[in-house]
Amino acid sequence: MNMREPPEGNAHEDRGDAANETITPAMRLQNLVSRHRALDLRIAEMYRYPSQNQILLQRLKKEKLRLKDAIERLKDELIPDLNA
Repeated sequence: MNMREPPEGNAHEDRGDAANETITPAMRLQNLVSRHRALDLRIAEMYRYPSQNQILLQRLKKEKLRLKDAIERLKDELIPDLNA
C-alpha cells in the first residue's frame, strides 16, 4: 500500500458530501456549545453517584473548562470589539 493512499474503509466515505462542506465559525461554535452542554450533563450525572471514578470526573471537568475557553475565544472572534 502506498503511504499517500487513504486506508480501506475511510471514515470520510460514510459522510458523503458532508465531508466537503465548509465549517463556518458559527457552526464550530454551535458544536463546541453542544459538547460543553453534554459534558455538563455527564458531570451532573456522575455527582448523583459519588462512587463514580473521581479521576474520570476530574478529566471531564478539565475538558469542560477547555471547551468553555474555546467557546469564549471563538465568540470574541465572531463578535467585533466595540471599543475598536
